[in-house]
Amino acid sequence: MKRDDGRKVDEIRPMEIVAGVIKNADGSAMVRMGRTVAVAGVYGPREYLPKHKQRSDRGVLRCVYQMVPFSTDERVRPGPSRRSTEISLVTTHALQPAIFLEEFPKTVIDVFINIIQADAGTRTAGINAASVALADAGIPMRDLVASVASGKIGDHYVLDLAGKEEEATAADMPIACMPRTKKITLLQMDGDLPPQDIKGIIQLSLQGCEKIYALQVEALRKRWKL
Repeated sequence: MKRDDGRKVDEIRPMEIVAGVIKNADGSAMVRMGRTVAVAGVYGPREYLPKHKQRSDRGVLRCVYQMVPFSTDERVRPGPSRRSTEISLVTTHALQPAIFLEEFPKTVIDVFINIIQADAGTRTAGINAASVALADAGIPMRDLVASVASGKIGDHYVLDLAGKEEEATAADMPIACMPRTKKITLLQMDGDLPPQDIKGIIQLSLQGCEKIYALQVEALRKRWKL
């Protein structure tokens, strides 16, 4: 199968990850996946106010995802939308299992994700950036979280959907996982596929997450000169 950008079906897009890109944040990262660019900033842990929202046994992770108005060819309307609210929620769920929130009772960790350029896979790019930003902030984590979206086009399982591939695929399946244990923290599917295809796409995505994980680790090593 020939893809528009020349990649093989099991290749991720050219990817760049840089940690520590926002001076005033406790931790931050930029992730570029092909032409999709996400920037994440982490603030906290800090006291969660108002106090009645605090949890005495653990901290609270709060993620906010948004696409900036100039991120697409058509101007994105500013402010929260149903889509951005949903992606903010699933991003929180994808990252929570990796964080030792029990070490920070009565606090909140805020993660702000801005998509500054969009060409498919914005939620996965945002999760990848947020994971590195959390580690950059020194938040204790069980593992980093890596994320990619795959699908099936024709008879082929296709890794890291980009551009018009999202429209061509029989199902768009974003996945996030903790690569060392292969624990999946996010699994969504927009479309309909038989079980054997779902298993094949998951396996391909896990392999892709391992490649992304290696780049995440390298970005943090460069940042902290480890």
